[in-house]
Amino acid sequence: MRALTKKNLLILSSIILTFALVQVLFMVGILNSFYEITIATICINIILAVSLNLVTGFTGQFSLGHAGFMSIGAYVCAIISMRMGSVGGFIFGMLAGALAAAFVGVLIGIPTLRLKGDYLAIATLGMAEIVRVVFLNLEITNGAAGLNGIPRYANWLWLFLFTVLAVVLINNFIKSSPGRACIAIREDEIAAESMGINTTKYKVIAFAIGAFFAGLAGGLYSSYFYFLKPDLFGFMKSVDILVIVVLGGLGSLTGSVIAAILLALITTFLQSFTAVRMIVYAALLVLIMIFRPQGLMGSKEINDILKFRFRNKDEKIE
Repeated sequence: MRALTKKNLLILSSIILTFALVQVLFMVGILNSFYEITIATICINIILAVSLNLVTGFTGQFSLGHAGFMSIGAYVCAIISMRMGSVGGFIFGMLAGALAAAFVGVLIGIPTLRLKGDYLAIATLGMAEIVRVVFLNLEITNGAAGLNGIPRYANWLWLFLFTVLAVVLINNFIKSSPGRACIAIREDEIAAESMGINTTKYKVIAFAIGAFFAGLAGGLYSSYFYFLKPDLFGFMKSVDILVIVVLGGLGSLTGSVIAAILLALITTFLQSFTAVRMIVYAALLVLIMIFRPQGLMGSKEINDILKFRFRNKDEKIE
């Protein structure tokens, strides 16, 4: 129990210290607008990656439709924020966008999650394209021209708060009974069914939760970058999120966080080398996958590392 308390205190202290440090760097002007955009991108990508990891890494369902859920949250939040024009409207828009994405996730998940593997990937990809084309032709979304002048309420406080909230809630879900049922489905769906687990039910739950947080990330994106168009949420956006999940490690939320930070830093560093930026970026990914195919963290979490550390310390004291 003592080691567990120390571990939790260490994690909480790290979270508070990270927020305070970045806030101070913003206030003194060390982090300019360019780095602020990078940090915002990192936070949004972390939410997208951990939510997709719940579906793909922990439940074992290969989804390529995450960008579609993100776009739903982005457009719903943007439209409500533009109509209400207040912080309360922004918060309401975030919640409404996330719920709308989760609702669509349930509608799509019920028929498609009976599929497996490549078939599920194609079905979710088709869903994302349908959502994109719908937004492309709606008058309220301004079609291909997109929405401009969205009120900017998302700042470092909101970005950090929603990022921590997403990681903590998804982590708690994974450790709950439904979360362990999802992991059982990933390990062996037939064995899980034989043990009485309603596999379709728990796959839909995981899909809905993943869609909810993807919608949350979309809302933050629309409020921070204050411009939206349907092409931002195409097939490549879903692939980008999947790359973060695979690079960090399927079944590791810690890996998703580290990979999101690492890829953002690599992209930022390569901004000066526009001619070879994508070549170097792709080559780095290939090398990492060759020498570390299970991802940076595999299926390990920061809790496992800290538990091992504190256990060894206690054994030395004894």
